[in-house]
Amino acid sequence: MGQKTHPIGFRIGISKDWKSRWYAEDKYKDHALEDLKIRKLIQKKVSAAGIARIEIERSLTELSIKLFVAKPGIAIGRGGKSVEELKKALSQLTGLKVRLDIEEVKKPQLSAKLVAEGIASQIERRFNPRRVISSTAKRVMEAGAEGVKIIVAGRLGGTNIARTDKVVRGSVPLQTLRADIDFARETAHAGAKGSIGVKVWIYKGEITL
Repeated sequence: MGQKTHPIGFRIGISKDWKSRWYAEDKYKDHALEDLKIRKLIQKKVSAAGIARIEIERSLTELSIKLFVAKPGIAIGRGGKSVEELKKALSQLTGLKVRLDIEEVKKPQLSAKLVAEGIASQIERRFNPRRVISSTAKRVMEAGAEGVKIIVAGRLGGTNIARTDKVVRGSVPLQTLRADIDFARETAHAGAKGSIGVKVWIYKGEITL
């Protein structure tokens, strides 16, 4: 049996930090559920901006959210209209004052989430999965990654029996805690062919602890 751990969860507190940072004694489940609603709302409102990561911090009266996006212009909107609408919606959802910061992801090819979303989108548009993951892996390596692994699984190409395709370029040391590994999973909904799972690991080098 393959016993696998989440590459990011494995490194939290060592080389990775939490994406939600707050303390609650008796309201943990309420805050955790609210964080999930916040992330879903942001994804719904500004998904076109290419969201790589959402970081949430809380105080007693304020909610601080930092968005890392590939296209900040779309997230901000004309004259800041989109960001103000998003802040208003978040404030209504949480009942707190919201501070929203938007940062640009300089190299989207090194964000596992954006890469996985791109692969899922191409598969949904009926591109050949093997060609998609091969060309994507090449672009990730050209962007400066030290290693990348991509796995797609499901009824690839419309076959009756599910199968798995994998491409690995460079080195992806999953057991090294110093390794800066970005990981994401996404689902491509391919109509009558069912759902196809996409997993992406990107190794960006070692972090000095």
